[in-house]
Amino acid sequence: MKITILTLFPDMFSGFVSQSIIKRALAKAVVDIQVVNIRDYTKDKYGRVDTPPIGGGAGLVMKAQPIVDALVNLNLAQAHKIILSPRGQAFNQTKAKQLSTLSDIVLICGHYEGIDERVNHYVDEQISLGDYILTGGEIGAMAMADAIIRLLPEAIESTSLDVESFDDGLLEYPQYTEPYDFEGYKVPDILYSGNHQAIAKWRHLLRLVITREARNDLFSKYNLTKQDKKLLDQYDNNETPAWLSEAILKGIKFMKGH
Repeated sequence: MKITILTLFPDMFSGFVSQSIIKRALAKAVVDIQVVNIRDYTKDKYGRVDTPPIGGGAGLVMKAQPIVDALVNLNLAQAHKIILSPRGQAFNQTKAKQLSTLSDIVLICGHYEGIDERVNHYVDEQISLGDYILTGGEIGAMAMADAIIRLLPEAIESTSLDVESFDDGLLEYPQYTEPYDFEGYKVPDILYSGNHQAIAKWRHLLRLVITREARNDLFSKYNLTKQDKKLLDQYDNNETPAWLSEAILKGIKFMKGH
């Protein structure tokens, strides 16, 4: 995949492309990231890329010419071109998966009071990172690129993508590390049982509970099965299901025998 980022502040991406998963993905040629300075394409004799809005108003607006010329000169006609804008569709995991199937993406970062409206005629869609205002589209472009790149084959271990938040409408289950007891907070015994079927069932229950408590907007859209409802009823009534207690007991016996 190739990702081209058009921005007025290319230096903001120096750390992004030189750290962690993104750095490794670039090294393995999983993705090619090109950060382009929009200022390089202005025809303004003073080198300006923004001017006061026609008709009056606060601040400065990015001019259409440098952005459109950048798209043309970089031969990006066939790429999927995106403007980061509060007017756009909200970015989510489903959208990240859709974009990860494309071979060529352009992310156009707005700044100041926005971009000349006419640039919209040269792009394929607008995407919003959320209902809040940032100083520019650069942070949003990093977030989107990160979410997309980690889904690409070989970017990260495939097992890391097996169960993730938002994949099926639920948040991810809790994760634990050693030691067993940290300042009185203990790892749930079921995780030591060795019963992978019971562990998977318990983790699914916790995904339901966590989503219901932390993101009821997601939970309300999730289609509960009969088994889901039974699990939640038992949880809400403080009942310990037989499958859970049996798995924990067998795990304890196994640990004592070894």
